[in-house]
Amino acid sequence: MRPTFASTCFFRFLGRLALCGALACGLPGVAQAAQQALRNLVQVEGVRENQLIGYGIVVGLRGSGDGTQIKFAGQSVLNMLKQFGVKMPERTDPKLKNTATVMVSATFPPGYRKGQTIDVTVSSMGDAKSLRGGVLLLTPLRAADGEVYALAQGNLVISGVMAQGASGSSVTVNTPTAGRVPNGASIEREIESDFDAGGTVRLSLRRPHFQTATNIVTTINRRYGEIASAHDATSIEVMAPANPTQRVSFVAALQALNVDVGEEMPKVILNSRTGTVVIADGVRVRPAAVSHGNLKVVISEQPAVSQPAPFSRGGQTQVVPQSLVSVEQGSGHMFKLAAGTSLQTIVDSINSIGASPDDLMAILQALDQAGAIEGELIVI
Repeated sequence: MRPTFASTCFFRFLGRLALCGALACGLPGVAQAAQQALRNLVQVEGVRENQLIGYGIVVGLRGSGDGTQIKFAGQSVLNMLKQFGVKMPERTDPKLKNTATVMVSATFPPGYRKGQTIDVTVSSMGDAKSLRGGVLLLTPLRAADGEVYALAQGNLVISGVMAQGASGSSVTVNTPTAGRVPNGASIEREIESDFDAGGTVRLSLRRPHFQTATNIVTTINRRYGEIASAHDATSIEVMAPANPTQRVSFVAALQALNVDVGEEMPKVILNSRTGTVVIADGVRVRPAAVSHGNLKVVISEQPAVSQPAPFSRGGQTQVVPQSLVSVEQGSGHMFKLAAGTSLQTIVDSINSIGASPDDLMAILQALDQAGAIEGELIVI
């Protein structure tokens, strides 16, 4: 009887286990690359999540729903009543403070079947003040193809709180206009997967990298034989058993493999909106000199009243604005960066002059434009 593909692979796995353990130890004095489980580096094609979205109505609010200026809220209520046989006069503009129009979103996990439930997120679409205590009415959830894959309904769980006094003062904690319905949607249509189709399984790298793709292929082939090949820096084809049970076991064993991660170019991330600066370890600079000075511009307005001269005719009293503009230049700072300066030295040098995050971003951008940073500068 000829052995199957899966049995051959697993026997090779047992036979090579001792050899791989010896290779993992490495030679004395040789630095070992960082290793990660394969499941953290790749995604299996055909096993993915899908996004669902729907438009619904939340009822049962205590006067904190949409206001009268939200016209589509009243239209939605009228359309819902028509479905239940309730006919309203034409040009009716219902004023319902206990309802709110919402957008409902959910994530369809891979492989879910009919009858299983998923959580949904409900977010106010109008000017509702709070969704606390509301109930989401039956809402169809659609995917990108326009088909309905789930139906959502249930009581909302709101973490935010809003309290308002008679004088108009209010206090808000967190966000009371968004919440969740645990297990609030039931799957009504399945999403087909091609995981068990064909003779191969494709692995897609989460972060494309030629060296990492090469290391994955080498690790798989070392363990199971010549069954893996890389197409590019992102995708890897692996021969897999045709039997679904054996294929699931085989992919589970693949995901448990430890792979050497290829070294990436160190990055500097600048968030211009929040002032956040993240510098990865390994960032170096070439010889450079940085001068940093504080420039302060002050513009003040002092209105003055101009009156006509005594006994003059036709004069008018006017308010004349007077502007005072002053520019203050603080003492400049200069420091030198030697070749191969490390991350810690960069941060210490810039912080020593009392620079703010904005100053740090400006200095790093200038160093990058000068070609002095050995890394990639990314502004988000």
